[in-house]
Amino acid sequence: MAQRTGGGDMSNISVKVEVIVLPVLNLAAATAFYERLGWRQDRTPPGVVQFTPPGSSCSIRFGEGLTAAAPGSARLYLTVFDIAAAIEEVEGRGIELTETFHEGPVGREPGLDSHRRSYSSSASFRDPDSNVWFLQEVTNRLPGRIEVGHTAFATKSVLADAIGRAEVAHRDLERRLGVSIPDWSEWYAEYIGSEQSGPYVKPMP
Repeated sequence: MAQRTGGGDMSNISVKVEVIVLPVLNLAAATAFYERLGWRQDRTPPGVVQFTPPGSSCSIRFGEGLTAAAPGSARLYLTVFDIAAAIEEVEGRGIELTETFHEGPVGREPGLDSHRRSYSSSASFRDPDSNVWFLQEVTNRLPGRIEVGHTAFATKSVLADAIGRAEVAHRDLERRLGVSIPDWSEWYAEYIGSEQSGPYVKPMP
């Protein structure tokens, strides 16, 4: 088979990040921590532990001999639609936040962004090995962040996850606005489609 050289165009191939290996020292403590977070524990071979955050198509995995990285060296981001609700959920599970901040005119400043602009507000927490997780509020994707194309789902579970994210976003938006948003099925369809091929649905006036 001929071997390609250089950076060829892979736009016609679907390539997704599936698993990130997390460097941990104490498997039992790490397992208990991610169980407490409420993440789904996946079926894996013996000696390997894997969790998937709610609504995520990418999982984390840890186990003996999986990585040479030092425990506590990972820095990972989780995007959320409503960071205030996410903070409440994490703290409600007995996990202490190490920092809450936003990007101000001169750099990082404490607290959430007063205008709750997309990508601006973040919070962080650590697992037992001091790997850092950042929660970042993303309500509207930057141009070019998502490739424009057709909307497709590889499996029923992936579609179910997308519907679940739309449900959460719809509920959060209604709570923010203090009104009931009609035609939820059309809103779900627009949200799910734009999540794959364009910017997130913006809050209704």
